[in-house]
Amino acid sequence: MSPLITVEELRALTERPVLIDTTWNLAGPPGKQAYDAGHLPGAYFVDLDTELAGPPGPGRHPLPAATTVTAALRRAGVGPSTPIVVYDAANSTAAARAWWIFRYFGVRDVRVLDGGLAAWQAAGGEVTTEVPADGNGSFIATAGHIPLLDADGAAGVAATGVLLDARAPERFAGEVEPMDPVAGHIPGALNAPTTANVDETGRFLPADELRERFEKLGANDSTEVGVYCGSGVTAAHEALALEISGIPSTVYVGSWSEWITDPSRPVATGTD
Repeated sequence: MSPLITVEELRALTERPVLIDTTWNLAGPPGKQAYDAGHLPGAYFVDLDTELAGPPGPGRHPLPAATTVTAALRRAGVGPSTPIVVYDAANSTAAARAWWIFRYFGVRDVRVLDGGLAAWQAAGGEVTTEVPADGNGSFIATAGHIPLLDADGAAGVAATGVLLDARAPERFAGEVEPMDPVAGHIPGALNAPTTANVDETGRFLPADELRERFEKLGANDSTEVGVYCGSGVTAAHEALALEISGIPSTVYVGSWSEWITDPSRPVATGTD
């Protein structure tokens, strides 16, 4: 099954999935404001900062607790086999984080609405300000259903496989750093900004185009591939793009914001 679903495919489903809106803006305003202004009918809101991440610590967006994910999904009426479709109001960055987090905590059937809210509206879909009543789901989140990388693992992939940095080129190069106290990247990593995963409408590029992009960087299904970003959010977008292209990858969820908390870890700058 593709990790993506189109508006047309969503409408054609005979079994209605649970819809989850994860709209989020790194610099604000809160995504809940956009959700309240209009969302897909029946969609529940799940907050990236408080429900798809734990409190900031060594990294800015660490893993949430299993109990937090359990509560969020039960509120949306999710059970052990309930299909879920996640979306956001931008280019699926937040939706990809939800896709990755939910899979890590044991959701079997979760897909991202390609193009998100904009694609829904472009196809004539209505939006609503009505908030659905809390559900009574029975899902129990348990960690570890997909692998992840820690700092040592990321360094190992950079040395023997392909470690992709999903941030903008200027942040990768260490020319600017608006979010973290140290600029640069993990030595050996290659830059693959997530903005190149989607077109101007926010939809993901076709699988063959994504695969060609990643293969030019040395990433393929016979090479160990890791991904990271600033705090573990856009890394999930990169992992989703790789999944669409047929290339498995593992996320370093702590990402750059965690890497730099240990001064003994090396820092590289420049484009190489």
